[in-house]
Amino acid sequence: MAAILDNPVAVRRVAMDLLARREYGRVELTRKLRQRGAPLELIEAALDRLAEQGLLSETRFLQCFVASRARGGHGPLRIREDLAQRGLSREVIEQALREAQIDWNEQLREVWQRKFAGHLPVDARERAQQGRFLAYRGYPLDLISRLLRGIED
Repeated sequence: MAAILDNPVAVRRVAMDLLARREYGRVELTRKLRQRGAPLELIEAALDRLAEQGLLSETRFLQCFVASRARGGHGPLRIREDLAQRGLSREVIEQALREAQIDWNEQLREVWQRKFAGHLPVDARERAQQGRFLAYRGYPLDLISRLLRGIED
């Protein structure tokens, strides 16, 4: 049975339940609470209070999200797009990617090693296959090109 979100206590409880599972950004958490039928004025008040108490943190959400996606083998372009779809501004996203201090070149090499066992492509078809996979994962084409030509930085 779904909870009725018609008072501040109920909205806060559902928000806390969601935050107990993982970090959320304010926009994403608002969307989830709206889907569950909570009125916007109760959501805003509850989220303001959670932010004041340090339980809702956009910075913490960004750090966790970027680190998690990078560990999963996603590149900066894919992470940037995923965050933009969650309603975050470009400036905030760029700052989070800079602060993560991830060596995207090394990350790309590790993903490539895991998927293709470090075998450079021998023909155009294989090069295209590897390039498509890495591009889909969200790595810049210039880094992919250098990697697949065997150029070390």
